[in-house]
Amino acid sequence: MSTKETDWLSVGLNDRQVEERRARHGSNELTPPKRPSMWRLYLEKFQDPVIRILLVAALLSFVVAFVENEFAETIGIVCAILLATGIGFYFEYDAARKFDVLNALGSEAFVRVVRNGQVCEVPRKELVVGDIIMLETGDEIPADAELLKAESLQVNESNLTGEPVTRKSTSHSDFDKNAPYATNRLMRGTTIVEGSATARVIAVGDHTEIGQVAREATVLTGEKTPLNKQLDRLAGFISKIGYTVAFLTFTIFTVHGLMEYVPKVDVWGSENYWHVFGMVLNNFMMAVTLIVMAVPEGLPMAVTLSLALNMRRMLKTNNLVRKMHACETMGAITVICTDKTGTLTQNRMTVSQMLMQDEDSALLDEAIACNTTAFLNESRTEGLGNPTEVALLLWMQGRGSDYMKVRQGAEEVARLPFSSERKYMATIVDSSVLGRKVVYVKGAPEIVLGLCRGGSDVLGLCRGGSEEQIAGYHARLKDWQMHAQRTMLLAYKEVADTDADCAALVQSGGLTLLGLAAISDPVRPEVPQAVENCLKAGVQIKVVTGDSTGTAVEIARQIGLWKEGDDEKKNCMRGVDFAALSDEEALQRIKDLKVMSRARPLDKQRLVKLLQTEGEVVAVTGDGTNDAPALNFAQVGLSMGSGTSVAKEASDITLLDDSFRSIVTAVMWGRSLYKNIQRFVMFQLTINFTALLVVLIGAFMGTTLPLTVTQMLWVNIIMDTFAALALASLPADPNVMNEKPRPVGQFIITRPIWTSILGYGTAFVVFLLAMLLRIEITGGMDVYDLTLFFTFFVLLQFWNLLNAKTYSTTDAAFKHLSRCAGVLTVLCLILCGQWLIVQFGGPVFRTVPLAARDWGILLAVSSLVLWVGEAGRLFKRLCRKKAE
Repeated sequence: MSTKETDWLSVGLNDRQVEERRARHGSNELTPPKRPSMWRLYLEKFQDPVIRILLVAALLSFVVAFVENEFAETIGIVCAILLATGIGFYFEYDAARKFDVLNALGSEAFVRVVRNGQVCEVPRKELVVGDIIMLETGDEIPADAELLKAESLQVNESNLTGEPVTRKSTSHSDFDKNAPYATNRLMRGTTIVEGSATARVIAVGDHTEIGQVAREATVLTGEKTPLNKQLDRLAGFISKIGYTVAFLTFTIFTVHGLMEYVPKVDVWGSENYWHVFGMVLNNFMMAVTLIVMAVPEGLPMAVTLSLALNMRRMLKTNNLVRKMHACETMGAITVICTDKTGTLTQNRMTVSQMLMQDEDSALLDEAIACNTTAFLNESRTEGLGNPTEVALLLWMQGRGSDYMKVRQGAEEVARLPFSSERKYMATIVDSSVLGRKVVYVKGAPEIVLGLCRGGSDVLGLCRGGSEEQIAGYHARLKDWQMHAQRTMLLAYKEVADTDADCAALVQSGGLTLLGLAAISDPVRPEVPQAVENCLKAGVQIKVVTGDSTGTAVEIARQIGLWKEGDDEKKNCMRGVDFAALSDEEALQRIKDLKVMSRARPLDKQRLVKLLQTEGEVVAVTGDGTNDAPALNFAQVGLSMGSGTSVAKEASDITLLDDSFRSIVTAVMWGRSLYKNIQRFVMFQLTINFTALLVVLIGAFMGTTLPLTVTQMLWVNIIMDTFAALALASLPADPNVMNEKPRPVGQFIITRPIWTSILGYGTAFVVFLLAMLLRIEITGGMDVYDLTLFFTFFVLLQFWNLLNAKTYSTTDAAFKHLSRCAGVLTVLCLILCGQWLIVQFGGPVFRTVPLAARDWGILLAVSSLVLWVGEAGRLFKRLCRKKAE
């Protein structure tokens, strides 16, 4: 460093330079993500394609209602719209409030900075480019900076790269060419775990690496959820059917009426003109009625209720859902791109194995407690300092030794800090165990072992050890390193009272082994089973991490993703190699890819985009800032509750327990939710199909549907609110995890649903038209006959609700009914509500009381709908057993 640079380092910026640079480069604040206003959040609910159809239906219904002065149907549709949008708005707003509480940030931290020749503290947001900052162990790096001085500096970059410990240096000989970020660069949001540093700020605010990552995490992707795509198709299909039938009906009846009426009278210039106008208007209103009947008013409410109930249920299983449609999208995912650190692993270095030279561990405990700069908290569950040293202290505490008592009992004389050149650390203490001075050493096994009993004798004997023991150490060492575990050797040597030069004492050799430790970030215990469940369910898993290749592959092996002998090099690649591929080459590689190591934030984002172009539905899990862009661009982003604020802001679901197992639960709930929505679609479209045909055929026969507006409102309540509540409340079915993900392009109305709609709908039409004909033949429709017809129509829906409950299963309709409290409640409400309306509705509902005999006959005849369905399900069960 030149004299000029040294002077600048001691003086820093002056006040004028600070203001100039703040004006030029901006403040050191990240632009917070824009939150939609309450009104915008509510208006977004009207983007639902079926809601838009309902708005058109409401407008047309209003035109007819204005002519006929009967607004009940219009009010019913408007209420359905307001309920569906209101419920969706409330649950998303409520989830947003919970998220804000979870993601609340602490107060602004202060940073030591050199300004005007003085060391002072300023709030982090007031840093500017060019500021000289001074950092120590435990400090969070406040801005991107270039190292000027570094002493034994180790940084936790797991938020950006997945690496819990990264060595930083100003020496070019120490630079790691494979590191995601330069060895002499400090990145905002990372933490110093050991050592101290002086650095020059080179980027602040949104211009820092974390700022750019955060910006990518808030980009509007425009990627529609699978459910939205399905509802778009369903809305288009219903619109075509409804408008086509309505247009044909209007055209046929108008042409037929004109052909019959016009030749008989002089239409123009007489009062007959108004007769023709009235006929055309009546035909138009009938066509509008058909459109309104074709639209499933209850579908938005069913979808919204299903999503809302799932949000609450998933919260009980530690899944905080921020965006409602993410509930269902989880059921459609085909690929999970998961981070390693903090997601698959505990993000906590732990001593997995310790080989001790002697049974008496008092000397080993003293070596661990004294030859370190780390500390534990009051509860002795976490620590401050180098994660590896913290792991050793926790291991010692776990064996019942109080590290602080041991440390206080041995007075420190001298210390040689760890350096990347030496690869070891040494401390001289007055040992309370041996009663004399001792130098304790810990570091890389290949270095420390060479210093035992003579520096030149790598395999030399240690006091108390044999050649077989040394060979055993080497074998274990090789095995642990092959399995991506950090290894550390601990040794000691008795020294003279006058000795105080740590480096000379260690280099003179003659050390005695104390122990060999294997330290790793252990896999979360629930992860292997969760991964197995995902693979069985047809969901691919790809580990995408900033960690080294060896560590990433080993973690993949431990969780059951990487199979020795089956997986080759093509199943693993580094981020820099992936970035160098063209999109065409990358698309070929990602098909077999299981592990991506040394991945940078934009590598993860690119992987997600490429998978989506292949038609995959992608979920991304992660807890670090480096995961945020991928979390944002995925169809579902899953952040960890303990993750960074940037990661949580970019996600759709936050796993409050940080458990990968919760992801499997979310997939099960999502698949079950989609089944429930399909059940409702099948139920409602069957009724809509029936009503449409009865009105259409009845019009051709000269008979209109004998249901009043108030009766139709009751039918709509059954179809909309009640059925939505019943089918949305069905519990999750674990059997859905035995199925493969549904095809991305599959229409929500599958072949079995079509068969059910057309089969049951045709049967209903035949029953109802036959009943109308019988009434016509026997002398016309009186109130009693109309009451029978109305009740029979409702009871058909009553029994068909049980058929809808069994969709996609071969179970009997009454199986597990006791566990379906919502279905039982709704069935009781329908039956009791219909009885009250019939017995006491009177002129309001145009009904008269029915005798018990009438009720019995209607229930028995309408129940044929259920028994036919039961016979079909029984036949399927028998066929399946025979095939097995």
